Amino acid sequence: MRPGFSVIFLTTLIGAGQGLFTALAIVQAGALLDLLPAPAGRGFYVAGSLLAVALATGGLAASFFHLGHPERAWRAASQWRTSWLSREVIVLPAFIGIALLFGAAQWADLRPVLWTLPSGQAVDVTVVLSAAGAIVSLALFVCTGMIYACLRFLREWHTPLTVVNFILLGAASGFTLATALAARTAPELGGFLGTTAVILTLLACISRAASLVRNSRLKAVSTLQTAIGVKHPRIQQKSQGAMGGSFNTREFFHGRSAATVARIRWIGMTLVFPVPVAMLVLGIARGSDLALAAAFVIQYAGLLAERWLFFAQAQHPQNLYYQSTG
Repeated sequence: MRPGFSVIFLTTLIGAGQGLFTALAIVQAGALLDLLPAPAGRGFYVAGSLLAVALATGGLAASFFHLGHPERAWRAASQWRTSWLSREVIVLPAFIGIALLFGAAQWADLRPVLWTLPSGQAVDVTVVLSAAGAIVSLALFVCTGMIYACLRFLREWHTPLTVVNFILLGAASGFTLATALAARTAPELGGFLGTTAVILTLLACISRAASLVRNSRLKAVSTLQTAIGVKHPRIQQKSQGAMGGSFNTREFFHGRSAATVARIRWIGMTLVFPVPVAMLVLGIARGSDLALAAAFVIQYAGLLAERWLFFAQAQHPQNLYYQSTG
């Protein structure tokens, strides 16, 4: 498939925003249960929620460049009963709204107590908002991943690993960003967030490697012989019936050489996994804000390459015919 950069930015930006907000929710729940130190002040929650909103909004804005008629974008939500894309269109604004409300409540220090736990801990409205945001974030990960995993004819995507990869890669980038943010606003949380980011990155590495190995072992279901009903062992296509390109040659094939795809694969795997892990370990050990910030920037750059590869490696069956143009 031809990777669309608007969709690449959509999925990577909202994934980082979802992961970041999930980190905020886990920190707040951990502090409520006395499992984690509470951040000193509201800066960590306010800045984190605003960053999550900015990332998700940026991804939403990028998605409009993928539409032929952006003015009709609202219609995408009408098929929510059967379409994962429609569900994503509904859940994404809901996530942005909850994250914005959470940040506003933290900034204004609006904390009306809703109920009290048996331990005596007060559960206020910000706790409910963060929990709801984390649940909606997970739902959004599933919706986004299932847009691709539900396509049976694209066998590289039609696997549970697609959804798992979206969740783990988004969570890893979000926790890496949360670690960099905590270095400035809540240093007492740096160890927990950094360790979690490393664990999530390693798990994402295992999951993504598993999907790459799986895809490399896929055998084509259709061939030129089965497509045209001729059993001759040597069939070579010379033309698609037209001298130039067409919609089919542009939209369903990336047009890059196998060597270029291999380079992008290694660039993505290197920048997403080992380099950020090393930077996180270095940043936590030395208390380096710069190293932690660099870990997120490098990892996000790698995610752009990884997501390009994700789209490019899907082989549409029509490419048996339409990759040859002349």
